[in-house]
Amino acid sequence: MNKWLKNSIAVASLLLLVACESTLGTKDDTAAAASAEKTAGTTSSTETAKAKALVGSAIYKGHPLDDPKGVLSSRVIYFDFDKSDIKKEFRDLIEAHARYLASNSSASVVLEGHADERGSREYNIGLGERRATTVRRQMVLLGAAEAQLQVLSYGEERPAVQGHDESAWQLNRRVEINYQSR
Repeated sequence: MNKWLKNSIAVASLLLLVACESTLGTKDDTAAAASAEKTAGTTSSTETAKAKALVGSAIYKGHPLDDPKGVLSSRVIYFDFDKSDIKKEFRDLIEAHARYLASNSSASVVLEGHADERGSREYNIGLGERRATTVRRQMVLLGAAEAQLQVLSYGEERPAVQGHDESAWQLNRRVEINYQSR
C-alpha cells in the first residue's frame, strides 16, 4: 500500500474517532486511544504526533473547536518579515483546520491577513492579503472547499500587540483563522 493511502486511512480513522467523541465513555476512551495509536504506528513520526494530538482531543466531550488542548484551538499563523510563505511549523495547524472544514461542509472561516507597521498602508494591505491567500490556497489543496474560505486583509490596521520593535512586529505578522460557522 502506498504512503498516501496509508496516511489517508489513518486520517479517516482519526476523524471517525473525533466524530464519535460524544459517545465515548471512560472504558471506550482507552480503546479508542489504543486503536488510534495502532493506526498511527503505520505512519511517520509526524503522523504519530498528529494522531496523539487528536486522541487527546477525542476525550474532550464538547465541540472540537472549543477543546483548549486540541490542535483546532490554535488559530494564528505567523510569518517572517515581508514574506507570505507558510513556515514549516504551521503546516500541521493548517492541515488540521482544512480537515475539519472538509469534514464539516457547513463550516466557514474568514482568513484575516495582517502585517506589522513597517511599510506603507497600501503595501501592508497587499501583504496581508497575500498571506491570507497563501493559507487559503493550502487549505483548498488539503480538502477544504473554496466556498468555505473568505480572505480579508487588515494590513497594519489591527495589531495584535502595540510596540515598535521586533518582539511586537513578529506577533503582528499573521493570519488569523476566524470561524463564522461551525
